[in-house]
Amino acid sequence: MSTQQKWAFAFEDGDGKNKKLLGGKGANLCEMTQIGLNVPPGFVISTEACLAYLEDTSHALPTGVMDQVRAEMTALEQKTGKGFGNPEKPLLVSVRSGSAMSMPGMMDTILNLGLNQDTLQGEIRATGDARFGYDAYRRFVQLFGKVALGVPDEKFDHEFDEVKRAAHAKQDVDLSAADLKDISERFLKVVEEFTGRPFPSDPYEQLEIAIKAVFNSWSGKRAVDYRTQFKITPDMANGTAVNVCTMVFGNRGDDSATGVGFTRNPGTGENKLYGEYLVNAQGEDVVAGIRTPKPLDRLRVEMPQMAKELDELRDKLETHYKEVQDFEFTIERGQLYCLQTRNGKMNATALVRTSVEMEQEGLITKDQALLRIDPTALEQMLFPRLDPSFKAEAVATGLPASPGAASGIAVFDADRAEQMGRDLGQKVILVREETKPEDIHGFFAAQGILTSRGGKTSHAAVVARGMGKPCVAGAEGISVDVSRREAMVGDTQFKEGDTITIDGSNGRVYLGAIPTVEPEFTEELSVLLSWADEKARLKVMANADTPDDARTALKYGAVGIGLARTERMFNDVDRLPTVIEMIVAETPETRQAALDKLLPLQREDFRQLFEVMAPHPVTIRLLDPPIHEFLPDEHQLEQEIADLRGLAQSTRGMTALAGAMGLLHAPEETRREFDALRRTLDPMLVEDAIAKKEAMLRKVRVLYETNPMLGHRGVRLGITFPEIYQMQIRAILEAAAECQKAGMDAHPQIKVPQVCTAQELLKVKAYVDELHQLVQADYGFPVKFKFGTMIEVVRACMRAESLAEEAEFFSFGTNDLTQAAFSFSREDAENKFLPLYNQSNILHDNPFEVLDVKGVGKLMELAVEWGRKVKPDLHVGICGEHGGHPASIAFCDQAGLDYVSCSGPRVPVARLAAAQAALQQAGRKDL
Repeated sequence: MSTQQKWAFAFEDGDGKNKKLLGGKGANLCEMTQIGLNVPPGFVISTEACLAYLEDTSHALPTGVMDQVRAEMTALEQKTGKGFGNPEKPLLVSVRSGSAMSMPGMMDTILNLGLNQDTLQGEIRATGDARFGYDAYRRFVQLFGKVALGVPDEKFDHEFDEVKRAAHAKQDVDLSAADLKDISERFLKVVEEFTGRPFPSDPYEQLEIAIKAVFNSWSGKRAVDYRTQFKITPDMANGTAVNVCTMVFGNRGDDSATGVGFTRNPGTGENKLYGEYLVNAQGEDVVAGIRTPKPLDRLRVEMPQMAKELDELRDKLETHYKEVQDFEFTIERGQLYCLQTRNGKMNATALVRTSVEMEQEGLITKDQALLRIDPTALEQMLFPRLDPSFKAEAVATGLPASPGAASGIAVFDADRAEQMGRDLGQKVILVREETKPEDIHGFFAAQGILTSRGGKTSHAAVVARGMGKPCVAGAEGISVDVSRREAMVGDTQFKEGDTITIDGSNGRVYLGAIPTVEPEFTEELSVLLSWADEKARLKVMANADTPDDARTALKYGAVGIGLARTERMFNDVDRLPTVIEMIVAETPETRQAALDKLLPLQREDFRQLFEVMAPHPVTIRLLDPPIHEFLPDEHQLEQEIADLRGLAQSTRGMTALAGAMGLLHAPEETRREFDALRRTLDPMLVEDAIAKKEAMLRKVRVLYETNPMLGHRGVRLGITFPEIYQMQIRAILEAAAECQKAGMDAHPQIKVPQVCTAQELLKVKAYVDELHQLVQADYGFPVKFKFGTMIEVVRACMRAESLAEEAEFFSFGTNDLTQAAFSFSREDAENKFLPLYNQSNILHDNPFEVLDVKGVGKLMELAVEWGRKVKPDLHVGICGEHGGHPASIAFCDQAGLDYVSCSGPRVPVARLAAAQAALQQAGRKDL
C-alpha cells in the first residue's frame, strides 16, 4: 500500500454516506457531527485498513495507520484541552467496531483506553472522585484484558464476586472506592498471570493493540456466524472500521447516566421515545444486562431537563435520517452526548406500523415505505400467539423484549441449544442469566430466549428482535443456576429438559406447553399491502389443495390458486382404500369401477375450491406423483403378510381347542361370545386378508422403479392409464358446470404435469376436448376453462414454441426444474453436500430455496420468449416454492412472468416482494 493512503478520518471530515469505507457507526458519527449534534470528538479508521491488516500475515497494521492515528489524537488533544497519556489532564478514548451492516454485539469494544497508574491518579485529581477513577480503571482492565489479550471473563468475574461478597454489596454501585481499587489490582494480576506480561501502560501501545483487536473481531466466530445466518456477503459489508471517540462518562455520579433509545417503539412501532437508562453507569452496563435498567419515561422524573433534550435529539435524528433510529447516549454531569445512531432493528409489526405512520406523517413516500421492509420479515406477523382461551398462570414475568410466543425444552447453554435444536431437531428455549454475543449460535437454534437479567435493549433483546424470535428478558423472579442446569421461581423449580412457554409480547413465563392460535392481520399491514398491490405488476396466487387452504389464501390476499395438487386429495384417509383399489386393479374394468367411486369425491373437492375462490382462477394439476406412492412399502407388506400367516395358524388352533373343550355345546351366552371371537379370527377371513396383501405386494413389485421421480409419473401415467386423467378432467369440468349453474363465477384451469413434448399435451388435450363436449351436452350450456402445462422438464423449455401451440398458459414447476437442471436429488443434495457447497461458495445459495437465475432462470427466460413468439398473450407463472422468495420474485418480474404462486402464509411476503420488484424495475430507488 502507498504511504499516501488515507486511513483515518476525523468526524468533521468523513463522508457520512460512505458506510462501506467508514462503517455504519463511523459514517453516522461523522454525519451527526456535521449536522450539529453534540457528539464527543473522534475519528474513524477505515474498513480498508481492516482488510489490509487481515491480509498481512505479519499481523502488523498497514504502513501509515499509526502515523495518521497519532495525528488525529493530537487533533483530539487540541479539541478537548486534554493530553493522551498526560497525568494531569488525561484524555481517555473508546475504541469501537462498526461495519457497513449493523451487527449488534458481534464485534468488540474497549472503553476508558489511556488509563495507567499515572493517568488514573490524574483523573482522580481532576474529578476529585476516587471511586469514579477506580471504577473506570477496573472496567478498562477487564475489557482490554478480555478483548485485546484474550483473558477469559470468568477469571475477572471470580475476583469481582469475591470482593462483592466481602463488601456485602448486591450491585456494582454499592462498592466503595477502596473496593474498586482492590478489584483493579486483582484484575491487573489476573492479566499478568494469564499473559505472562504486565498490563501495558503506554497509552499508544494500548491503542495499537486495541485497534488490532477490533480488526481481528471481524473474523471472530460470533461475527462469522452472524454474517452466515443473515447472509451478509462481502459486497454488503467487508471488514470493520474502528471508531476512536473521546470518552464521556455516565458514571460520574447521580447527575450522570447512560442509555439506549429508539425514536419509536421497536416492538410495536408506537410513535413514542422508547428505551432504557442507568444512572451512574457506563454503556456496557445497559447492553450487557448486568443491571436491569429503568424505562426512559422515568428520566422525566429524575432528570426532566435531560428528558426534554432527549426528545429534541429524537426529533432531529428522525427528521434527518427519515428512519427509526436506535441511538446510544451518555449524560455526564448534566450534559447530553449522542454516542452513535443507526437504523433501528425492529420486528415486523413495528416495521409495518412505522412504514404506514411515517408515510402519513409526510416523513417518507409510499415507495419508501414499501422499500424499507424486508419482505421475509412479514413472516414474523404470521407466527402463532398463545391461545387466550387457555387458562394458565404465569410463574414469572419479565420484560416483553421481543414479541411472539414459543414453547420448548429449557436448555441452559448455547452449545447444548445448538446441539438439541439444530442437530437433533428439538424445540428448545435458551435460558440464561444474561446472554453474551458468544451465545449467538444458540439463538439460531432456539425457538425463543429467556433471561433473568437485562432489559429490552440488552443483547438478548436486540438480537432476538432482529431474528423475529420471542424473548423475555430481565425475569428477575427466576434464579438461573447454569452449573446445575436448573432454575428456581419461588418454590417452583424447572430443570433442563422440562418444557416451558414464553410470551415475548407480555413478558410472561409458563411451565409446560401452551396452545397457540393464528395471528390476525393488523390494520397497518392491510394498508401497506394495498399499497403493494397498487405498485406490483406480478399477481400473487397461492398453492392450495383444500377449501381451508383456499380460505387462508384469500385472507392473505391471494388472487387465485396457482397450484392445487390432486394427489393431496387422494391421500384422505377415507378415500385411500378406494385409491389403492384403483391402483391394484388388474383390468381396465375393475380400475374404472374404483374410479367411478372417486369421481363424485373429486368433483366435490373441485366444486368447493371453485366456490371459495370465485371469481378467481383455480389451477388444478392432474395427478403427478408415481402411483406406487399411495401403496405401502414392500418391506412393510412382507412383514404384515408374515404376521397374518402367524395369526392364521393360531386361529386354526383356537377353533380345534374350542371343539375339544366342548365350547361348541356350551350355554348360549358363552357360545355367542365364542362365535363373535371366532368370526373375528376366522381362518378364512385371515386367508382373504393375506391374499389381498399378496396382491398388493405383487403390484408394488411391478410398479417398482429405480428412480421414480424420473419415471412413470405425471403425463406419462395419464397416457398409460388414460382412465385416471379422464376421471379427473370430468370431475373438474362437472364441478365448474355445477358452479356456473348455481350462479358462481368459476374459472378452472387444467394443468398437465411433467410434459416434455407437444405430443403428450395433444394426447391429454384430446381427452379434455371429448369430455368437454360431453359435459356441455349434459348441462346444456358452455363450460369455460383454460388448458395449460407445467414446465418442469428441461426439454419442455427447449420445445416451448410447440407447447405454446396447444397450451393457454405455462406454469413453471421450479422444484422439479431445478432438480433436472442440476441433476440433483433435492433430498439427497440438501442432506449430503449442499451445505458444504454453500459454505465453500461453490454455490452461493441453496438452489431449492433461492431460484438459480444463471441456470434455471435462463431456461425460464428462453421458454417465455419462445412461447410468446407463438402466442403473445400466453399467460406465464411460477408455482414452485421459489414463488414466495423475494429475490426469486424479483427475477420473475424481470423475466416477464404474469404471476407467482406460493403457500398461503407466504402470500403477504410475495405481495410486498412483487411491489419492490416493480419499483426496482422502474428505477425508483429514492430511499
